[in-house]
Amino acid sequence: MLNTGLWKSLTQPIMGVAFCSAINLAVSPVSLAQGQPVIPTQQPVSPVRPRVIQQTPPQVTPTSQQLDTNYTLGGGDRIRVNVFEVPEYTGEYQIPPGGAVNLPLIGSVPVLGLTTEQAADEIARRYSRYLKRPLISVNLLSPRPINIFVAGEVTRPGSYTLSLSGGAGDNPGVQYPTVLAALTTAQGVTLAADVTQVQVRRKIGRSGEQLVTLNLQNAVQTGQVGQDITLRDGDTIFVPTATSFDKTTARNLAAANFAASPSTPRTVAIIGEVNRPGSYLVTAGGGGEGTAAAGGGLPTVTRAIQIAGGITGQADVRNLKLRRPTRTGGEQVIDVNLWQLLQSGDVNQDIVVQDGDTIVIPTATDLNTAEATQLANTTLSPNTIQVGVVGEVKRPGATELKPNSSLNQALLAAGGFNDARASRAAVDLIRLNPDGSVTKRVVKVNLADGINEESNPILRNNDVILVSRNGVTKTGDSLSTIATPFGIIFNFLRLFGLGI
Repeated sequence: MLNTGLWKSLTQPIMGVAFCSAINLAVSPVSLAQGQPVIPTQQPVSPVRPRVIQQTPPQVTPTSQQLDTNYTLGGGDRIRVNVFEVPEYTGEYQIPPGGAVNLPLIGSVPVLGLTTEQAADEIARRYSRYLKRPLISVNLLSPRPINIFVAGEVTRPGSYTLSLSGGAGDNPGVQYPTVLAALTTAQGVTLAADVTQVQVRRKIGRSGEQLVTLNLQNAVQTGQVGQDITLRDGDTIFVPTATSFDKTTARNLAAANFAASPSTPRTVAIIGEVNRPGSYLVTAGGGGEGTAAAGGGLPTVTRAIQIAGGITGQADVRNLKLRRPTRTGGEQVIDVNLWQLLQSGDVNQDIVVQDGDTIVIPTATDLNTAEATQLANTTLSPNTIQVGVVGEVKRPGATELKPNSSLNQALLAAGGFNDARASRAAVDLIRLNPDGSVTKRVVKVNLADGINEESNPILRNNDVILVSRNGVTKTGDSLSTIATPFGIIFNFLRLFGLGI
């Protein structure tokens, strides 16, 4: 039992704390610092070294969780603070950009990033210094617009302000914008997007962050939009670039309502074996600068080829390349086999183009006569090509032919050789190349040959065939030219009755 003097000392707050601390140190030397042993004072203490303090990054929740859908307050919200049984403290407030509201008696209260329930608890805690058991409620009367940022594979990345529909607070029918609505506002995802890994980041409270990955391909395949979550102010949506390209998935994506509108014109470059290489404006239903519409449908590779005047007879339709720039600064290279489209009807080969695409049509290394004839009857080829057949033929001039027609066919279309005057052994083939240069080659003619590059090549649009005179005709024409002045004199004398 303690004596009276000691008891009085212990009843004093300061002395009591000191005494208890001394006992605690004597009994349990590891009770301080949460289980860390106390370093005896007689032990040498190493010099204190500077320590780099790293700030803990905002905690990101696992992607398997759903986003927190609780509404958090921020600048622009209009709220009503109810202080029950103290009506003079009740009022409506517009939260300023700083996020703190100025309330009677207690002054400025920060509510930025708090839910209405958390804000009510914070206000009640501050009023508790002045009121006995204060009852506080906070109601959202008018929410601020939703400011979001959309990045990655969308047509127009950037920040957007989305409005809410319906009511709020006393009218709980408020409708928040969704991820799909945000992507549509950004004019849709590009065709290089990976919609199975769409990321949504959301701030939680004042320091946390939540990340959720959505698979929007389910919405395309099943029509279920269960993962189309509602957005909150400050959310960020990121659409990554696909690491691989699947033609079927890409075509389905192009038809989705959150993809870029198929009616939006897109500029596409087309080079290689087409009749008019260059850059064209491709729209749905065909058409472009200087061309007529080719019918309904999506803006695809074949439509771009039609706008560029169709393929030439040397085109390799099995090995087209489509080069597509991505938002990350890279490029997707997509193989296109239009022969498979023609043979089996694989429409997935007819890829939907987007703005900035480049279509490369290579030159065939081995021409097949049967395939060339078949290609000439498809919409990939122009309806006709025009070549010039001049010189010693029966009907010289411009001649219209089917695409992939050969030199022999052009000669026959021009009526064939002028029998008495033409040089049948060889003709000159003059060609205007895509780079602006002109080439001339001598082709040995054999009308019995099939299509081949040596004696019966396939013609291109605007080719010119020159059939020269034979040796006898050249000599006769020369003598005729010499004799022409004497003939003129003879006819002159006869005219005046000189009887010569």
